[in-house]
Amino acid sequence: MTKINKIIEPVKQEMKEFNVFFRNSVKSKVALLDIITNYIIRTRGKQMRPLFVLLTAKMFGNINDSSYAAATLIELLHTTTLVHDDVVDESYERRGVFSIKALWKSKVAVLVGDYLLSKGLLIALEKKEYDTLEIVSDAVKEIMEGELYQIQKSRKLNIKEEEYFDIIRKKTATLIAACTKLGPNSVGADLATVNKMKDFGEFTGIAFQIRDDLFDYEKNGLVGKPMGNDLKEKKLTLPLIYSLEQAGSVQRRKILKMISSGNLDHQKIMAIIRFVEENGGMEYTRTKMTEYRDRAIEIISTFPESDARTALIELTDYSINRKK
Repeated sequence: MTKINKIIEPVKQEMKEFNVFFRNSVKSKVALLDIITNYIIRTRGKQMRPLFVLLTAKMFGNINDSSYAAATLIELLHTTTLVHDDVVDESYERRGVFSIKALWKSKVAVLVGDYLLSKGLLIALEKKEYDTLEIVSDAVKEIMEGELYQIQKSRKLNIKEEEYFDIIRKKTATLIAACTKLGPNSVGADLATVNKMKDFGEFTGIAFQIRDDLFDYEKNGLVGKPMGNDLKEKKLTLPLIYSLEQAGSVQRRKILKMISSGNLDHQKIMAIIRFVEENGGMEYTRTKMTEYRDRAIEIISTFPESDARTALIELTDYSINRKK
């Protein structure tokens, strides 16, 4: 049994029911849409976000239709952001397979992303899940602000550590925090519990994104995200931000000039990676990632022991130990 399959075990049957719910939710009478949504379903990743929803729901009650609606809306939103990201980033691969943009071009990809988001919103409205709609709408706003803020900072190459954490909290941690808030909320948990679990999700999400950012500097980089991809897009993440702060002004200017030129070949990328390693950027980033993982586990450990709680702790651990 793989690590992720072991984590799923407490909600194995519920995940199967969720997948049926999800497949039915994206059906369309338009043949092209059906072809594309079937492709998305076949090539989806580990479905960590609906897993967070269902495990946190199970921690505090019985998974119900509200839980499935919340998990589906979150997965539709997440899929929308991935489809749109591939258009923005001009990516032709996603998780080692062709992206929607690559197969059907940008116009179709944007429209498909819009369709998926609208389907998610309609599910919430049809089922009168207004709390769910509010939580997810807040997450969408934060994600868009985070993405635009990162673009703004990447143009000037002047991002500071506190700004980096604000960006990843908005663009990644917000969605996982929405998952861990939606789960308890869907089974009637009290407000204090819901907010506490939101904090758990936020810290887990920050650790998760830091892990993603580390892949950019590792030779066994993330599938669909080649080594140095963030550098090519002029995205300064924590390993480099910390290293630039430690370096002298001459070396700092040299590295920033290299990145701002927009012409990073393999040799230049390797030079920047060496610079990061020599200035302690990798070690510092791993330390911060572990700190956020520990803060998340500290929160969830205050709740009664259960299979779902154990699985969530393992999922939090998995988020920083994964190889892709």
